Amino acid sequence: MTSFPADPTIWLPHRAPFLLLDAVTEVSPGVSARATWHLRGTEDFFAGHFPGHPITPGVLLLESIAQCGAVAVLDDPRYAGKLPLFGGVEKARFRKAVVPGDEVELFCEMTRLSARGGKGVGTASVDGVVCVEAELLFVVMDRP
Repeated sequence: MTSFPADPTIWLPHRAPFLLLDAVTEVSPGVSARATWHLRGTEDFFAGHFPGHPITPGVLLLESIAQCGAVAVLDDPRYAGKLPLFGGVEKARFRKAVVPGDEVELFCEMTRLSARGGKGVGTASVDGVVCVEAELLFVVMDRP
């Protein structure tokens, strides 16, 4: 049994600089997951996005939601040894900028799962305010 908060590398093959979760706070296998990502301000992307007014790129927030969803999928025994990959993004909405110092609360819930892939809905929030929401489609493949 996993105790929380937990190291996301228990589930994910991602590593720095592309591991965008600091801690997994809750998992319901094959159903949903919650995680956090603390933006320290030292991340390389802030230097160029945007100089003098750093903002977390929206695509990285989508990726962090996807990584959170991947934890839910990979904690399900049916997907042991698999790798979920992006298949698409639908209905993405960017509602509030995420800046250095923010603690991003991530949530992703699976709405459809099959042997070949699935779909999830997720959010990235700061202080209870939704900053990004999207539907994510993914395919599942064997890890190389």
